[in-house]
Amino acid sequence: MAVVEHALLPVRAGSEAAFEAAVAQARPLIEASPGFISLEIRRPAGTGQPYLLLALWESVADHRDGFRQSDRYRQWRALLHPFYDPVPEVSYFGDPL
Repeated sequence: MAVVEHALLPVRAGSEAAFEAAVAQARPLIEASPGFISLEIRRPAGTGQPYLLLALWESVADHRDGFRQSDRYRQWRALLHPFYDPVPEVSYFGDPL
């Protein structure tokens, strides 16, 4: 069973292009993580809306206890978190119905 990580990313207005460039730099950090399956970040359909992050992991622990406790996450956070206001909340979802 794969686990879906979901987050709405509230990127500060006017910094979208810089955020997208930082995502390109950050992507290899998450892709190198044990238990990582895939990452999708979608642009908002309207102005003032958050980006959507969907990541697939083998388990919640692979994300929470593996990636988020790693040096790769510290680098990810340094690249991406300055764009957020506020910091996004993460949710996890299991098997589809």
